[in-house]
Formats: sequence, structure tokens, C-alpha cells
Amino acid sequence: MPRQVDVAVLGGGQAGLATSYHLRRVGIDHVVLDDRAHPGGAWASTWPSLRLFSPSAYSSLPGWPMPPHPDTFPPVQHVRAYLRDYEARYDLPVERPVRVDDVRSTPDRLLVGTDHGELAARYVVSATGTWAAPFVPMIEGASTFAGRQLHSAQYRGPEDFAGQRVAVVGGGNSGVQITADLVETAEWVSLVTARRLRFLPDDVDGRHLFDEASARLRDPHAAEAAFVGNIVALPAVRRARERGALRVRAMFDRMVPEGAVIGRDRIELDTVIWCTGFRPALRHLRSLRLRTSTGIPEVSGNRSVRDRRVCFVGYGDWTGPASATLIGVGRTAKALAAELAAELGARG
Repeated sequence: MPRQVDVAVLGGGQAGLATSYHLRRVGIDHVVLDDRAHPGGAWASTWPSLRLFSPSAYSSLPGWPMPPHPDTFPPVQHVRAYLRDYEARYDLPVERPVRVDDVRSTPDRLLVGTDHGELAARYVVSATGTWAAPFVPMIEGASTFAGRQLHSAQYRGPEDFAGQRVAVVGGGNSGVQITADLVETAEWVSLVTARRLRFLPDDVDGRHLFDEASARLRDPHAAEAAFVGNIVALPAVRRARERGALRVRAMFDRMVPEGAVIGRDRIELDTVIWCTGFRPALRHLRSLRLRTSTGIPEVSGNRSVRDRRVCFVGYGDWTGPASATLIGVGRTAKALAAELAAELGARG
């Protein structure tokens, strides 16, 4: 007979930890299943030079503030240590490594199939994020390119690209940060994007973006953001911009074995790094058939419209404003925990 719990949280990164914290505070029996061998979620797989967009105080999970760091924008190693210590501090019921293969529906429970056996839960909270589902656009000739192609999720630092000609595709924060990271190492690096770069003012960071997301939550009809742009000008990014290393090329028309064609120009490349975003990692829910034509489930209050027992935390604005951020996910997790506690109490 499957082990039974009230709530199974799938994913032990920042969203899973915030959800577990609030479930414990309201007294809900639950377990967190994480497929990684160590704490830290997706932060454990990012490149070493990655930096937060906000100071520590604006990058905290519920209950315990992230310890201060001497840098305004803390490095990823600081985040990893914080998530590890947060999990231990609250003795959260995380089991790892446990891979969730599938979730099936029965009238009374949701059956969670894992590589460690089956578990029966009244509710499932999917908190797997997006890191495991990188998106690469379809480009004519991409399969013929003789060089290396990788996604930003696979980037581990500039050392592997010494002396190479590299195209970084994508005009968001990841593309700009990785381009800045490669400037001193690669022979040549170009930022390729279909749109112009839109920098936030240099004195604006993630704190302001979170405050604006909070304002939209309080008033859905609030005015659009006062700041035009989405790229945070971290110190390394500013240095690269000042030396002219962030000049943008138009998107590839097609790729060829030796590189890419842009208009009349043919550029020779050794590597293409795709910084083209992610999709929600929801393959474990495929048997429930919750996805719509948009690629994501239809939700109401962070719960599936088709099956209210299935909940989502931390994937982006469709799961709550700023819910994919360290500081923002706690708000979503708290509201969901309170709702589930009320339902479980009513059911006895």
C-alpha cells in the first residue's frame, strides 16, 4: 500500500522550501521530493559568476532573512549556502534524491510515482521550476552547424571558450551576463538578439521590480512599470557595456556548418550559447493532461482548474506576481498553505 501524506511537494528548490515552511506553520503533514543529490535547487547548476539582481535583504525566503553579503549583488555561492542552511534551520522534510516519474489521479488521492516507490497524497504542489526545461528556438540549418551549441542552463563559466568565436543568442539578463563573462576570455563574442537591449537605470535593481510586482498584486489595474527595460546593470555588465562589448547583432537568418548568416554577412563561429529562456518543467504531470494550448495549465489561485488538488508554486507570473523570485515566492506559498489548511480542516 502506498505511503500516505496530506501534501506532496515536488521540487526542493526555493519554491519547494518556501511552500514547506508555510505548510509546516499551519500543521499540514507533507513531504518534499527533490531529484537533486544536494540542496540548492537550480542555483546549484548555474555558472559561478552569476549574481543576484538584488541585495540579500531583498532575496530572502519566509522566516529567515538571507545573511548580509559585502557585495550589493551577492554571488550565486551565497545563495546556495543560504538555501542549504535554510533547509537545515527549519528541518524541512526534504527527501533526496527522489525522481518523480508521474502523477496519476484517483477519486480519493493523487498517486505520485517515484524511483523510490509510490506515494498517495490528497494534494500535490508542483514546485519544479523551469531550469530542467530549457527552450531553444528552431533555426534553419542549426543541425548542420559543426561547432558546439549549448543552452545557458549548461553554461559553467568562460574557461571552456578561451580563444573561441562565440555568439550568445538572447537579449535578456542571462544573455547579457554571459556575454560580459566571456569578454576577457573568448577571442570574439557577439550578442545576437531580435530586439534592442533595454537596460534599467543603473541605480535600479530587483528591489524596485519586486515592489512594482507587489503593487500589481494589490491593484491589478495599476499602471505599468515606471522603468522601461528589463536588464539589470550589474557591475560586470556595466564594464562590458562601457568597453563596447554589448553591441547587438540581428538574429540569425540561418545557420551553416561554419557559423551563421545574418543578412549579407556570414560569420564564423566556434560556439553558440542559447540564452533563450525556459518552459515550465511539468513532464511529471503529463498523465493528468492539465496543459492547455498555451503550454501551461489553466490555473485559478495557483490551482489547476481541471483538478483543484494539483497546485503550482514558483513558475512565473501565471503562479503569482514575482513568484519565481526568492522574495516573491513566499507570498504565494503562504496563501496556498492557508487555503489547503482550511480545506483539510473542513474534511477532518
